[in-house]
Amino acid sequence: MAASTAHTPAPLHTVEGEITARGRRVAIAAARFNDFIVASLLDGATGAWRSHGGTADDLLIARVPGAFELPVAVRKLALSGRFEAVVALGCVIRGDTPHFDYVAGECARGLTLAAVETGVPVVFGVLTVNTTEQALERAAINGMNKGGEALETALEMISLFQRLEQQV
Repeated sequence: MAASTAHTPAPLHTVEGEITARGRRVAIAAARFNDFIVASLLDGATGAWRSHGGTADDLLIARVPGAFELPVAVRKLALSGRFEAVVALGCVIRGDTPHFDYVAGECARGLTLAAVETGVPVVFGVLTVNTTEQALERAAINGMNKGGEALETALEMISLFQRLEQQV
């Protein structure tokens, strides 16, 4: 058997975004239902916005009644042409009825559709959890606040899209 020849492949061309809010315009649609959780997600998102150099004038926060209403509001924000990304924040906690499945599923489907239809990055920052404790853990300001993570994802997607435009 012949000895295999070591071959180092050429590096692949990789395009990634960076996380910066300077000069960016972002909208956040946040549900009021389960506000004891969503308020913490919103605090995490606005904290991430500020920590990455964002200004108050470049961030719009739209409050909607609940997670079911997020997709239509997000779509309207994305179609406005004013924002480079839209973050959806909400919290759906499983209960004893199938209501959770309908709300969580339709919210996710609608947000995906809004992103695909508009070409604007839409970030899913909607907690879909079994218990209040799980929601509190994911919204903790000193922990893994999913609102802050969602905002950072939006910033990275904006940068990635700009870099991809230069490649195609």
